[in-house]
Amino acid sequence: MSTLTIENVFSDYQGQVILNGLNLTLQQGEIVALLGPSGCGKTTLLRAIAGLQPISQGTIKINGDALSSDNVFIPSEQRGVGMIFQDYALFPHLTVADNILFGVKGLNKIERQARLDEMLELVKLAGLSQRYPHELSGGQQQRVSIARALAYQPQLLLLDEPFSNIDAQVRNEMMLEIRNILKQRNVSAVFVTHSKDEAFVFADKLALFKEGSIIQHGLAEELYAHPNDRYVAEFLGAGNYLPVTVNSCMEVSSPIGVLQSSASINYPVDYQGQLLLRPQQVELVADEQGLAVIVERRFLGTVCHYWVKVEEHCLEVRSQLLQLSPGQKVNLFAPAHPLVIF
Repeated sequence: MSTLTIENVFSDYQGQVILNGLNLTLQQGEIVALLGPSGCGKTTLLRAIAGLQPISQGTIKINGDALSSDNVFIPSEQRGVGMIFQDYALFPHLTVADNILFGVKGLNKIERQARLDEMLELVKLAGLSQRYPHELSGGQQQRVSIARALAYQPQLLLLDEPFSNIDAQVRNEMMLEIRNILKQRNVSAVFVTHSKDEAFVFADKLALFKEGSIIQHGLAEELYAHPNDRYVAEFLGAGNYLPVTVNSCMEVSSPIGVLQSSASINYPVDYQGQLLLRPQQVELVADEQGLAVIVERRFLGTVCHYWVKVEEHCLEVRSQLLQLSPGQKVNLFAPAHPLVIF
């Protein structure tokens, strides 16, 4: 059964539409990232799921039970939803143990201790139960926040930019740790971020927002390789655009030559559009008679970023060829792959 179902949800504030007909389904044990720039509605949706923000239309359900709809509104504390905040939101006057067990009800003393020990072990904080939040690092505080959210065994976990205050050096490791915890316990989670890199590392699927709507939802690889919109393509990574003319269902003509597609092109012959080429989808070959010229080079360790001019177009190319230099003539190639044309 689906853990979370969002159907045709609208929300407005002071006459302004914040959420505009959203639909999203989250399966048991799945982690979905709500991804998009500031002000696009992703945090509003998270708050609506938590019961902290009213909706004006639509339905939000967990395991088939309506939490918010036209005639139903379940209070936040009765939704079985855990929430982890950007600023940890720990009680400074309570110990780690008391913070973790704050929301746990209905257990006797022995059961509470067992739950505490389980959570401390889970988040690798065993032995720190009597410390106070100010005695912990930022990463440890976030672990306490996670333990507190999981301690009362929520049906769904909501994370609002939980890694933005974590030191960059440990952020990636922290994301993988928390992801493993959620997977180990088969917890479904909705994760808000404006960082595509965080979304790629932490989530199973992405829901990309634009002005209160989800414009594409699916596996990260699918959105990156097959964006349905230039906005999606550009939000998820650098890209070049070249004018092309469709020659057949498997071939186009472009300023860098004829390019082959490994999947059928859904445009008629002679259609003219813009071809998306990621920097790593373009290959360089040094050639004194080449049609393109390198105008800039940036060394990045195992690869170089080159900016290459062909006709009036300037393409960004990521290459393991490190010996090329500005002013050098080259030819450009794009090996066959499913071509994305807008």
